[in-house]
Amino acid sequence: MVVTVVLAGIGGAVAFGSDTTESTPRVHFTVSAEADADRITITHDGGDTVSTEELTFRIEIDGQPLAQQPPIPFFAADGFASGPTGPFNPAADPMWTAGESASVSLASTNAPLLDPGATVSVTISTDQGTVAQLETNAA
Repeated sequence: MVVTVVLAGIGGAVAFGSDTTESTPRVHFTVSAEADADRITITHDGGDTVSTEELTFRIEIDGQPLAQQPPIPFFAADGFASGPTGPFNPAADPMWTAGESASVSLASTNAPLLDPGATVSVTISTDQGTVAQLETNAA
């Protein structure tokens, strides 16, 4: 059984110049983790469409940050198996819309790896602030 906790980020407006205002996207994500595949999957469940090129991901396992964080989008990156899925892959459309899932698989060169029951935390941010803080236990 996988239990998922989602804390959606609610951003305020940030002014950049005289008449330009940008705000943190409002998006609802969920996360799941599969220990046997060392795979972390994030699903866009609703809200704004976001460009993965504008997002930063920070992953922790049992409170310890991954030695290598995913440089989304990517195809080959240190600490990750090649070929992430969905909008995490640069060959895909970078616009992440509701209903789409994307995943990364940890390479054995990254640490820590997923063990069954491990707590996986993912923070998704933009330059304007935190979009979501997600947590689940690896199945």
